[in-house]
Amino acid sequence: MLPWLPAHRVAFPAVEHALREPDGLLAAGGDLTPAWLRCAYRHGIFPWFAPGEPILWWSPDPRLVLFPEEIHVRRSLAKRLRNAGFTVTFDHAFEAVITACATTRAAAEGTWITPAMHAAYCRLHIEGDAHSVEVWRGDELVGGLYGIALGGVFFGESMFSRVADASKVALVHLARHLAAHGGRLIDCQVHTPHLASLGARCIARTTFIDYLDQYVSAPVSSSLWPAAPSTDGCAGASRHGSGADMCRGDMSREST
Repeated sequence: MLPWLPAHRVAFPAVEHALREPDGLLAAGGDLTPAWLRCAYRHGIFPWFAPGEPILWWSPDPRLVLFPEEIHVRRSLAKRLRNAGFTVTFDHAFEAVITACATTRAAAEGTWITPAMHAAYCRLHIEGDAHSVEVWRGDELVGGLYGIALGGVFFGESMFSRVADASKVALVHLARHLAAHGGRLIDCQVHTPHLASLGARCIARTTFIDYLDQYVSAPVSSSLWPAAPSTDGCAGASRHGSGADMCRGDMSREST
């Protein structure tokens, strides 16, 4: 029987109790407050559920991760990084990114980025734990990603592209930024060929939890996320767009 978590007490079952089918389903219930989300990610757990469902918590085994220094940039992507005219920023338009990751998928086939999830991650952004990477062409937001940062670990949640390879550009910049400033690991959740082509690889859940024990509490450079997010980061941004033509439910499932 799937454990039901009461909202008044932040606590999860041990991840070893997660189901094998569906892979990683651990519990239902709880809440989406910052305390619940920080506790979840710290222990290798993330929320993922469809509209109308209760909050469902997951910890799949194996886990897809990307070590920042192992980012793989093929020749065609390297050329696009140099010549496509992109500008990349961090934390300039968090709400625009999360909205873009939800909009088109919701119109086509539904999205797990419900209004409650949107509000929860915006709250984490305001509190300094959720971050975005934005890819611009001129003043147009053409790609990006967002996730949670705890210590030296970035837990990727979703990414989108409006032009070819824009989400890949965001991920490359994120990986290089983390590698340069003490970040140790990017959690990509579950395997896809798309992320594997960029250097992500599967590791056992036990190994993943060991890495969290080492890296979440490890000191990192103050320059890793140097600018405090603006308080209007989830009420609009100076440069933003709407919709996305390539966006899947989470970072590990994006189509290109």
